[in-house]
Amino acid sequence: MEIQYIWIALAVILLLLELWAINVVLRSTGKWETKGLWLVVLIVVPLFGLIAWAIFGPKREMPEHRRS
Repeated sequence: MEIQYIWIALAVILLLLELWAINVVLRSTGKWETKGLWLVVLIVVPLFGLIAWAIFGPKREMPEHRRS
């Protein structure tokens, strides 16, 4: 496999993850200021924005049976 195909595959994966993260941000219940900030970060610096969003972004509530 040529190296170009690997880079193309990684770029497609990054693009799909970015679109998924943007969708989650837009559907979140946070304030529009927070959503806008996350959208700017995700779009301007895609890889680092995605990592920062995964670490510091909105957390999902755990189901009741897992909270022990």
